[in-house]
Amino acid sequence: MTQSLPKKSPPRGRIFPEHTLSPEALARRKAEREVFHKRCRAIFEQVRPDLIAEHYGWYIAIEPDSRDYFINKDQEVASQEARHKHPDAVHCMFCLNESGATGKI
Repeated sequence: MTQSLPKKSPPRGRIFPEHTLSPEALARRKAEREVFHKRCRAIFEQVRPDLIAEHYGWYIAIEPDSRDYFINKDQEVASQEARHKHPDAVHCMFCLNESGATGKI
């Protein structure tokens, strides 16, 4: 007796194909993110020497338009402080160390 194999369904595509961005839009968004990060990084490089000695390993959330920054031992608390003062703005997070990296390898 031979068994029939189940039919394979057609390959699945995007869930919302109407939300696919053009390559130009993707390139524009990437360029905007890079400009934003450079603005935040410049502020970070200015304040890091003053803060790193006393707050090494703490997190700093930077809002580049107002040049405000918020530091805390807890990354989430620093982010909440930034969102509380600037609810509609995007902020960038760094760690007060030599590189500014926040993650672990």
